[in-house]
Amino acid sequence: MKIMIMTDMEGVTGVHDHQKCCVSGGCYYQDCRRLLTMEVNAAVAGFFAGGATEITVATGHGYDSLDRELLDPRVLMLTGHFNPIWPWGLDRSFDALAYVGQHAKAGTDYAHLAHTSSFNVLDFRINGISIGEYGGYSFCARELGIPVIFAAGDRALTLEAQALTPGVFTVAGKHGLVADQGRSKTMTTEEYARMNLASSQRSPQVVREEIERTARAAAEQWKQDKSVFHYPDLQPPFRMVRIERPEVPEEKPCALYAEDPASYISCLNRLYSPEVKRLAPEDLPFGV
Repeated sequence: MKIMIMTDMEGVTGVHDHQKCCVSGGCYYQDCRRLLTMEVNAAVAGFFAGGATEITVATGHGYDSLDRELLDPRVLMLTGHFNPIWPWGLDRSFDALAYVGQHAKAGTDYAHLAHTSSFNVLDFRINGISIGEYGGYSFCARELGIPVIFAAGDRALTLEAQALTPGVFTVAGKHGLVADQGRSKTMTTEEYARMNLASSQRSPQVVREEIERTARAAAEQWKQDKSVFHYPDLQPPFRMVRIERPEVPEEKPCALYAEDPASYISCLNRLYSPEVKRLAPEDLPFGV
C-alpha cells in the first residue's frame, strides 16, 4: 500500500497566526515546522501500523516547511517545483492520498486561517462546485483513481473533507471562533488575512496520538474495503474559475477561467498558466 501525504501548515495544532507561524522568517516559523513534522510522523506511524508499505510526503506549504532531520526516516520527501504544477508528483502508482495540516477553504464559517491558495482568493469553483485547496488536489487524485482516506486539520476542514469526500477519516485539532457569514467577501486581502486568527486548540500531544490511531484505522479500512471512500460525480467537460479580490476595494473582482473537454488535471494547469483567461465575474460562462 503506497500513500501520498500532502502537507500544509495552517491546519496544524499549535499554529495560531499566519505571519508569525507560517511565513519563513516569522518568529514562530521554526517551531511550527517542528509541529507539522511531528504531526506527519504521527500519521506515518499510523499508516505503517495499518499496513502501508511505502509513504511519500509532499511539502505543500513550502519547500522548507518540513524538518528533514526530524521527519520519519522511512518516508520519501517530495519537494521543489513541478512543471506542469499538477498533480504535484502524484501518479497511478499510489494507492491512497492523505492530508496533514490542511485548512478550510476561503469564506468558511468558524475556520482557522482559512484561505484558498492565498488570502486574495474569494472562491474557487469546478463545474459549479465551490472547493478549496483540499478539493483542488483531491480531484487530481480522483482523476487518477486514488481515494482520499485521511485528513487532519482544523474542524472546519474536517467538515469540508467529509462533505466532499465521504468516507474519509478525519482528525480536528482546533477550531476557529470567528463566523464569516459572508463578511469576508468585501474585505481586502490584508483584512481577510487578519480575520480568522481566533481559535480554540487541543493539546498537540493528544492530537498527535489521535492522528496516529486514526491514520492506522484509515489504512486498515482501505485494505479491508476501499469502496467506502467516495468522490462527487464530477463529469467532463471541466470548467474552472478562481475569483480574486480586487487590488483596489472600489474595483470589481477578477475571475480567472479555464476549461478542458476531458481532463480535470489539464484544466487545473491551464488555470495556473500565464495564458489563463481573465474575465469579469458577470462575463463567466453559464454554469460556472
